[in-house]
Amino acid sequence: MAAVELRQVAKSYDNKVKVIHGIDLDIKHGEFVVFVGPSGCGKSTLLRMIAGLEPITSGEVRIGDTVVNQLPPRARDIAMVFQDYALYPHKSLFDNMAFGLRLRKTPEAEIQKRVNDAAALLRIDHMLQRKPRELSGGQRQRVAIGRAIVRQPAVFLFDEPLSNLDAQLRNEMRTEIKRLHQRLGATIIYVTHDQTEAMTLADRICVLQAGHKMQYDTPDAIYNRPAALFVAGFTGAPPMNLSACTLGAGRADLGGASIALPPALARATVADCQLGIRPENIGLAPAGADDLRVPAEVMLLEPLGSETLVTLKVGRAEWIARCPASFKQAPGHRLDVFVPPAALRLFDNANGQAVVH
Repeated sequence: MAAVELRQVAKSYDNKVKVIHGIDLDIKHGEFVVFVGPSGCGKSTLLRMIAGLEPITSGEVRIGDTVVNQLPPRARDIAMVFQDYALYPHKSLFDNMAFGLRLRKTPEAEIQKRVNDAAALLRIDHMLQRKPRELSGGQRQRVAIGRAIVRQPAVFLFDEPLSNLDAQLRNEMRTEIKRLHQRLGATIIYVTHDQTEAMTLADRICVLQAGHKMQYDTPDAIYNRPAALFVAGFTGAPPMNLSACTLGAGRADLGGASIALPPALARATVADCQLGIRPENIGLAPAGADDLRVPAEVMLLEPLGSETLVTLKVGRAEWIARCPASFKQAPGHRLDVFVPPAALRLFDNANGQAVVH
């Protein structure tokens, strides 16, 4: 396995349309890194540039100790798994997995060993003589992953490999990919638009927007300490509540609701900003927390079985709170909610960045 380094990597078409804007990344040996962002953010383009399927306009891509900018894909020691399984329908699973090795003139005994080992790892060793049409979507994706494993590459690249699967199968395959990484210790770069996949799989996440790197950090930091307004609004289901506010006297005013800020933010002097809080950090006000009580009105209830999502009107803002399943207050009910200052985040609208003091 190998480390991957990107230095000021950029991509433009006809020197006019710029789609990747000078991205720097350090991906460590054996690390699982996920590129995540909305459709059109450039995540698949960036992956294809690492693979050599898209030429690099400027910058440098290094795999291990080698600068690979001018190397064709076959010389980069990578294996790629696509959204489309791309299996040969007339070949058995064994032959699909062995095909690339045979092109490289690998000895047949080595092919047998590698394919059987990969099939056992993926729990498809009992179906190696079947044809792709006899398999489910999840089994076909296992074959595609197995075809990459037998290559024994320096880096695995996954381009939205679970997008064609239904929700339950996606969850199962996500677990399989996580286990696979733990067993192989492989360097993996994985592209998805699903931030749940990103949070559960990654050692580190690179959040992209319009070809720009918005934040590159651990899942915990991405979720709890978003560096940008976009990251705060993109991660989480539901995402962070974000509301326009004015600052003064160590508090944030939402227009009818005043909220105490933590000392780290109380000194902020941002003229145009937004206050952020995660739904799970909003609670029903306990006794003795008068200074942290915030008046609110119930607008909508969304029961989810294990919990209820409650839309609240807080001043001029609307917030979503995660409440216990037992919460039954009807729309129109007024109550006080508890907003712990330490859970609050502040973002500058002028540059979209988190305010940190």
